[in-house]
This record gives sequence, structure tokens and C-alpha cells, in this order.
Amino acid sequence: MATRLSDLFGNSRIIAGLLVNLLSSICIVFINKWIYVHYGFPNMTMTLIHFVVTWLGLFMCQKMDIFSPKSLRPSKIILLALSFCGFVVFTNLSLQSNTIGTYQLAKVMTTPVIIVIQTLHYRKTFSTKIKLTLVPITLGVILNSYYDVKFNLLGMSFATLGVFVTSLYQVVSILAFSLCIVIDKAISLYLNQQVVRNCSLNISPHSYNMFGHFKFCITLLGGCVLFQDPLSLNQGLGILCTLSGILAYTHFKLAEQEEGKSRLTQRP
Repeated sequence: MATRLSDLFGNSRIIAGLLVNLLSSICIVFINKWIYVHYGFPNMTMTLIHFVVTWLGLFMCQKMDIFSPKSLRPSKIILLALSFCGFVVFTNLSLQSNTIGTYQLAKVMTTPVIIVIQTLHYRKTFSTKIKLTLVPITLGVILNSYYDVKFNLLGMSFATLGVFVTSLYQVVSILAFSLCIVIDKAISLYLNQQVVRNCSLNISPHSYNMFGHFKFCITLLGGCVLFQDPLSLNQGLGILCTLSGILAYTHFKLAEQEEGKSRLTQRP
């Protein structure tokens, strides 16, 4: 009986954590877009609020001994700091200037750009299967953007810069993670990351990644329902093309990780 209650409590915590993760991820996009559309709130002011709330949240977490900050020379973290600031600024500008569908699909291009950066700069190799999944991802994003009736050059410029800087931020943050604490763009996203780490330890990688794809679809659907974003047939095909690429990438990536783990366990 005690074991069943313990399992039930553990499952309840996982479900609650996933729900918090879902709501915090989606709501910050919808709320920001709603403010941009209906109130014309200045983008830079919104970004400043994000930074202030992030600082307050991290300050509170520090006082609660959730983490211990490290002191580093500015030269060691200047690239991380600049890429973080650029990532927040340009993704907010992209959200303001594009439909949620275009904004969300553009973010998917982070994966191909990260692979390019790691291949060219860090000489990291990727399997042919992983590289081929980038074709439908990229093709789907191009299809959606081309047939978006609200397409505008300024919005796509912000989206492109956002993708590049976000990719750089993610690559740099991985390298710097052993040296400093990587922060996110608002307290909801900070809590979101903590929930993600806790949940990913208790559910399978496949379940966790499928949950991420579910969030992706919900965000796209919410953009159409809440903001009446028009969606043509060609855009729908683009979304399906991108989603198929994401699913294939996830499948092959997890398969390679499992293969790597099995090789390690088989070593004498």
C-alpha cells in the first residue's frame, strides 16, 4: 500500500511538473503576443521587464540556497552575456513582427544552425541520417514563410537574427555551463527549465521529447485560434514537413544516444 501511494505521489509530481512546464512555455508566448497586438507595448520595455523579473527570480533563488553564484572574469562570459541579450531581444522582436506560426517555426531553425556551427567551428561530426532530417525542417520553414500572408521582410530579418544568436547562445552556454550558471529570459522560463530538468529525470527521453512536440503543436494551434492568424494549405504542408523533420531528428538522435550508452556498458 505504501509503495502504491509513493508511486502515485511520484507520478502526480511528474504530471504537475509537466503541466507547469507546458503552461509557462505557452503562456509567456501568448501573453507577450497579446500585449504587442492589443496594446502596442514597446518591445524594448517588454524586454527590460523580462530581464528585471529574471534578476529578481534568480536573486530569490539564491537567497533560498537553490544555487550558489560563481564569480568570473568578464572576459570569460562576455560572449555568453552578449548572445543571451541578443537572443532575448531578437526573439521578442520576431514575436512582435511575425505571426505565432512563423515565429514558432523560425525557432526550429535553431537546430540546423547549431549543427552548422558545431560542424564548421568545433569540427563535430553528425551522421548522414541526422543531416538528412534538416532537409524537411528547412523546407517546411521556407514553405510556411513564403505563403504567410503576413510575411514581412523586417519580421523575417528579426527571426533570422534571432535564430543565429539563439544558436550561438546555446552553443556557448553548453561550453560555459561548467563555469557559470546559465540564466533564462524570465522567471517563468527559469522555473520552466527547473521543471524540465526534474521531469526529464523521471520520464523516458522519448516521452519527454514527444511532450516537447506537443507543446510545439499547441503553440501553433493557439496562434490560429487566439489571434486569427490565417493558415493556408501550403503553410499547413510546411508545418507538417517541419514537424516530420523534427520527429525524425528526435528519433535518430535518441537512437544514437541509446547506441552510445550500450557501447559504454559493453566495454570490459
